[in-house]
Amino acid sequence: MAYSIGVDVGGTKVLGGVVDDDGKIIARARRDTPRQGGADLTQTIAEIARELMGAHEVSSVGISAAGFVSADRKTMLAAPNIASWNGVDLSQELSLILGLSVVVENDANAAAWGEARFGAGRNENHLMLLTIGTGIGGGIVVDGNLYRGAFGIASEYGHMRVVPEGHLCGCGARGCFEQYASGNALLRHAREAISAAPELARNLLAMGDGTVVGLSGKHLTDAARSGDLVALAAFNTTAQWLGAGIASLSVLLDPHCIIIGGGVIDAGEILLTPTRAAVERYMPFAGKHPTPKIVAAQLGNEAGLVGVADLARS
Repeated sequence: MAYSIGVDVGGTKVLGGVVDDDGKIIARARRDTPRQGGADLTQTIAEIARELMGAHEVSSVGISAAGFVSADRKTMLAAPNIASWNGVDLSQELSLILGLSVVVENDANAAAWGEARFGAGRNENHLMLLTIGTGIGGGIVVDGNLYRGAFGIASEYGHMRVVPEGHLCGCGARGCFEQYASGNALLRHAREAISAAPELARNLLAMGDGTVVGLSGKHLTDAARSGDLVALAAFNTTAQWLGAGIASLSVLLDPHCIIIGGGVIDAGEILLTPTRAAVERYMPFAGKHPTPKIVAAQLGNEAGLVGVADLARS
């Protein structure tokens, strides 16, 4: 049995795991993410890897993190949410410390590979993962291989512009896809629905602190499950945008399977059913262009860790 280590770097925690060649995590280690980032964060990753290496014989290490990674999967070109981690050759620095080969990968790409190898995309050679959380990320697998693009930064679908001069996005552009179909967009759609029909929103608001600001995605999901009309309207609006975006991506990349992951997928069919209907509605060449199957991710928050461990092994 071949073992490798995957380390998933998040905004609040760094989670490492020893992963076997069946995609099973057999040991875990965790640290808080140092706020100062930079060398302290690199050292934290090394500590996690050393802890795991102390109990298991491993051949390689993979690092999964949000941001732009160089095409050779060695350097963190830009990490918008991590201080002092831009232009850092993590592969070289960690290889010198650990004495093992180290691969660096964007977290959404790593999650896509994890789902393709061991999750909802098993036996699929052409798939896309969309992670629907605060924003929208994802990854693409073509002919059984992870597609990364010429510069290593493909699959940033969240920043496709879908509304000219629309809502301002954190990337600096306006009208990006994630401004209309992400978890944050879901909350905005809910606020708009509440504003349009405040008399219908009492039960929904009561699930939080009674204010619009106090609503969370979990509140909306719980309310939608109980049949709350305002919450369902917010999910349906999000699904319309998501379905329209998937239809356009399908014409471009022609995947057989699209996997939806991220926090919003906790809503399950509340999101997936109207999304599938929207894809059918908005698909160009309606009735002629094949429609990809749309399914929920299976590996949850550990997809990136499992995926990058497998990428490091190969």
